[in-house]
Amino acid sequence: MRFQSSARTAFSDFILPGLVRGAGPGGLAWAILLGLLLAPSSVRANEWTRFRGPNGTGISHLEGVPRTWTENDYEWTIALPGVGHSSPVVWDDRLFVTCGGEKGSRTLLCLNAASGETVWTDTVDLGANHLHRKNSYASGTPATDGERVYVAYADEEHYLVLGYSLDGEKLWTRDLGSFSSQHGQGVSPIVHGDLLIVPNDQMGPSSIIALNRKTGETVWESKRNFRRTSYATPFILEVDGGQPQLVCLSGATGLTGLDPETGTEIWRSGELPMRTVGSPVFGEGVVIASCGSGGRGKHMVAVEPTGNGDVSESHVRFVRKQNLPYVPTPVMWEGHLYLWNDDGVVCCVDPKTGENVWRERVGGNFSGSPVLIDGALYCISEDGEVVVIDASPTYRLHGRSPLGDASYATPAVANGRVYLRGFSRLCCLKAAN
Repeated sequence: MRFQSSARTAFSDFILPGLVRGAGPGGLAWAILLGLLLAPSSVRANEWTRFRGPNGTGISHLEGVPRTWTENDYEWTIALPGVGHSSPVVWDDRLFVTCGGEKGSRTLLCLNAASGETVWTDTVDLGANHLHRKNSYASGTPATDGERVYVAYADEEHYLVLGYSLDGEKLWTRDLGSFSSQHGQGVSPIVHGDLLIVPNDQMGPSSIIALNRKTGETVWESKRNFRRTSYATPFILEVDGGQPQLVCLSGATGLTGLDPETGTEIWRSGELPMRTVGSPVFGEGVVIASCGSGGRGKHMVAVEPTGNGDVSESHVRFVRKQNLPYVPTPVMWEGHLYLWNDDGVVCCVDPKTGENVWRERVGGNFSGSPVLIDGALYCISEDGEVVVIDASPTYRLHGRSPLGDASYATPAVANGRVYLRGFSRLCCLKAAN
């Protein structure tokens, strides 16, 4: 393995992203959720610390972001030293993003979040394992807690998790062993308290692993049934101020709620019939997740996360089997579920019933997930167009704006900016205010 580093940075205090709270249907759950998302002590506007931002919700309240623009409107655009589909993460003036080389090298890049200038890089050489045509050697998004930044890479022989200081010093490395997958690795770690939680649902022996974020040592490991590799990133859920849950997803286990301090299973929804790629979301009292194959979502389940043990017969609110995303992760917003499907069909859904409020075709194909910015959904098409629509029970398309590069990535929002990643370039769009 080869490591290359040079760096400088500033330190910021570590504040955990807010937990998603709320239980049954109705306005109370969403009032609590919105309060948490807006609370300055839990989510700051200059942070985007993991895949899809605060606790994986994909929601930002940044105002002043244009709904349409041209390539000349970007504050800056840089070429990346490799190809990847991961999203950036941001803490204060530091942006972190990963890139992959043709022969299997993986590079973590630290940029100045305001200017796009390179601060430091670190490269690890791994094997050039088989990849799905829509995967890359840099598809998993890093995570940061303001003290360190963490990445996970894998080839067939090694599943590496690395912790760096924000100055670029490699603090620790863990090799979790071999990684068996038909399509390569692409899941993202998350931080919870003093834990770095690493999903490891693969085609061989699988688990969810919690590492000490300061040392990389294993705190707990929860063994899992296995079938196909899962690409879903977990999140932390707290229902009515009760016991926090780590919500995880794979086809072989379905949705599960684990005790994030010990890894002990609280509940499970039962096996899902196909592969899981998009991540689970929560709202209106249910956790929602989908699975699919062949580029289409084919089965979605909505589970009330209030039970114990096997809840497949007692806590499933609905099952939906049409107009579903496979790769893109949905967004929950103001009592509605927004499904941005791979084939360019978008649905506004009532999460109490699973029925459509509206269904519209925006056109294009999508492998990145939408994020919500000030009431509108932003999603990058595979051809590199950023499509913006209202997140509303009334459909409205604002337009399409060029990225200038093909993309399978999800936007990131921090520091009054939106960061849009293509295969090999990164663009920064600054809000008007």
